[in-house]
Amino acid sequence: MKKKECPSARKCLVYALIGSQMFWYTPAIVYAEDAQQTAEAGSESADADEKNEAPMEEVEVTAKRDQLPPVYAGGQVARGGNIGVLGNKDFMDTPFNIISYTSETMEDQQADTLYDVLINDPSVRFATSAGGTNENYMIRGLELNYQYLYFNGMTGLAPHHHVPVEFLERVEVLKGPTSFLYGGVSTSVGGAINLVPKRAGEEDITDFTTSYTSTSHLGGHIDLGRRFGENKEWGIRFNGVYEDGETAVDDQTKERLLGAVGVDYQSDKWRMSLDSYYSENSYDNGSSSMYYLGSGYTKAPDGSTNAYRGTDGTMENTGILLKGEYDVEDDLTAYFGIGTLSTKATGFINGNHVLNLQSDGTATLRNVFKQYFWTETTSADFGLRSTFQTGAVKHQVVLGTSLVDTDYSNAYTQGSGNYATNIYNPISVASYYDSLTQPSRGNKTLVTELSSVLLSDTLSFDDDKVQLTLGARRQNVDQTTYKYANSLATGNPTSTSVYESDATTPMVGLVVKPWGESVSFYANYIEALSPGTVVGITYDNANEVLAPYKTKQHEIGVKWDEGNFANTLAIFQIAMPSSTTTNNVYSYDGEQKSRGIEWNTFGSIAKNLRLLGGIAYTKGEIVNSATSSNNGNTPYGVPEWTMNAGVEWDTPWDENLTLSLRAVYTGSQYINNANTMEIPDWVRYDIGARYKSVINKVPVTYRLSVENLFDKHYWAGCFSAENYVTLGAARTVKLSATMHF
Repeated sequence: MKKKECPSARKCLVYALIGSQMFWYTPAIVYAEDAQQTAEAGSESADADEKNEAPMEEVEVTAKRDQLPPVYAGGQVARGGNIGVLGNKDFMDTPFNIISYTSETMEDQQADTLYDVLINDPSVRFATSAGGTNENYMIRGLELNYQYLYFNGMTGLAPHHHVPVEFLERVEVLKGPTSFLYGGVSTSVGGAINLVPKRAGEEDITDFTTSYTSTSHLGGHIDLGRRFGENKEWGIRFNGVYEDGETAVDDQTKERLLGAVGVDYQSDKWRMSLDSYYSENSYDNGSSSMYYLGSGYTKAPDGSTNAYRGTDGTMENTGILLKGEYDVEDDLTAYFGIGTLSTKATGFINGNHVLNLQSDGTATLRNVFKQYFWTETTSADFGLRSTFQTGAVKHQVVLGTSLVDTDYSNAYTQGSGNYATNIYNPISVASYYDSLTQPSRGNKTLVTELSSVLLSDTLSFDDDKVQLTLGARRQNVDQTTYKYANSLATGNPTSTSVYESDATTPMVGLVVKPWGESVSFYANYIEALSPGTVVGITYDNANEVLAPYKTKQHEIGVKWDEGNFANTLAIFQIAMPSSTTTNNVYSYDGEQKSRGIEWNTFGSIAKNLRLLGGIAYTKGEIVNSATSSNNGNTPYGVPEWTMNAGVEWDTPWDENLTLSLRAVYTGSQYINNANTMEIPDWVRYDIGARYKSVINKVPVTYRLSVENLFDKHYWAGCFSAENYVTLGAARTVKLSATMHF
């Protein structure tokens, strides 16, 4: 291939189009250190200042193979991410607030699940208790369920319940409604979380990690990467994980498995990839719970509290995704993606609620269940991308369609009555739970069919100083609910209900860079159509499907990139239906508006010193509620202030030793829409250290972290209904050693 010299680090990062022919954004020329970091998952970041001062070396242009934006200075985040149909873009060319956490960050912070990664983001909080069976998220004060994450830019294919991160190269967080960008229809109103799988790099990789997590949870992770062929056009990456043992939750044991393979092929005209994974999480003897504070405020117990000793559960995911691109002409590319996801969960998976909590800790446990969830999802994207020029205006046009079909079932058997307990000395429910029969796989109880067609055009003026994106997606959602005579979903359905809704959702995005590449102003307006919520089995209207709804976002912002250190400031407003619970019936009630300001920051603020975090201010408001006294109130679970500050320091007395400190703050939150009760603000501190060594010519990286250093007992936030609160995690110690063979 032709070689070129890169004149400066900044110019290397703004070569976005190769000969103005490829619409899918790929940096065409990268300097040596960034090329190596992007190609090799698990590579160690060099000193940020040295990287930017180092002379440029000649490197091969590997644009078709290396499609991810390069790693930013410091290695904790990338320079951009996947913007759905708009492709991979540099964050300075993106009309949204986006941040992309790298595999290096996940490794250095010893992350096991998305919870461990997203704790870095000030705009993200959690709607389920730490250590529970599921992980749900809040972005910009709006809930995002685990079912509506994205896998490699595709809808409906991400693992359910818990997402293992060892097989991921990036975790990308894009703020705001995103169904226009990623296809289908989703409930990701506050934002989107896209999971990018690992790929084989130019250099072989053979890493093995052993790990310990308190109290005695042990594990191992192997990461293998190879490229083959005359021009290394074939690549394969394998990640395998096994963990087992006691966790930080009292008396609980967990077993975790992951097997993931990513294969890719690159040629002059073809880019293909095939990803497959299997994940399993099993727990025994109880799990973290949600707590109902309807009777008054109660002090939070220890984060290790296990309210449902004696229960168990297993959650499995099997996914596969094939994606490809073919250059029909120099300026025309056809693309496709098709994949399936099969999930299964048995045992006591949700509904672990502690009710009627009193100030002395006495409470009632909701009756236990044995459940059999399953889903079968097929997802597909097809389309064309073209680039051309009319006069002085460059166009990047996308025409595409997406289809998502999901069958869902929830069969369950349940006990009779509730059980008295005390959260400071919980009972065991083993005798009640063991008496239940585990249900078999039931018939489908819900079918969701999502489809859409889109057209977008990104117009670039004045050497890309002005970029205007115009687009529209015609979205359709069909949902059919099947009700049966019993909770086991057997026999023929006794009744069905059907929802059909469609909408044309527009998107407008603007990027203006008046003073070169260091400052970027942006704005967007975007709409989304979301399917109705499926009501949980703990409510009297269990399994009812609420009507689809439409959301809107307005946002403006500015981004500042100094090469080593970057900032994003965003101002936004999002509107969507508000929810309420009346007489144990879950329903919509009025509209929730979220207005806010976000500041995200990352990079190297000084030699050997890196910063990752930010501040978010969110003002939620209820309007048009049928309960007039709630109008003007703050929606439950929306703190005004959230802040994150993470610092890494390479010590001057030993270049191989790095120390880290992270503070996470969440302001007080109302737990009901009437605003009659709130939980206090909280802050937790995490510390860490890592040390690089060589043993028998094998590089080894040791890592130590302590999360919730002072073992603070606190209510972390709200569950997905009024008066339910989540419990913050107990102090957790993590140790690991990674050997680089």
